[in-house]
Amino acid sequence: MSVALKPTSQDEALTQAFDASLSELYARAAAPDASAALMRALELRSWLALAEEQVARVRDRIHDATAAGRDMGELPADDLRFDAQWVEAALSARIGYATALGELLRTMPPPGAHPGRPVQLTGPQLTTMLPPAPAPARAGAARWRRP
Repeated sequence: MSVALKPTSQDEALTQAFDASLSELYARAAAPDASAALMRALELRSWLALAEEQVARVRDRIHDATAAGRDMGELPADDLRFDAQWVEAALSARIGYATALGELLRTMPPPGAHPGRPVQLTGPQLTTMLPPAPAPARAGAARWRRP
């Protein structure tokens, strides 16, 4: 199945932002004068669709392996450890793509607005996931030294 046909958790936000259905958005994207924002949004949507499909596949595999009717002596511990790592990676990717798509949609100018005008952002802003900057060293502070 094409990623254009796979549903995502962000489809409603995407169709509202561009005021068109997904099929209309993909048709617009095929035109030679398609906007860069639309192209980026649909590219992020495609990656999001794949990441969400991976999350669902691993989730279903874990549910099957741990179903109530299964013999507890047959629980595949190594497979479950691998699936736990896989679902963590898939969830991380899903969160990243959904966040990037949401940020793109929030920073786009409203439909019909002049592209040269500054964008007025409303609502809560995303914070970065960067670690805090190190505190400046205090004068006279003891330094750790290697023995």
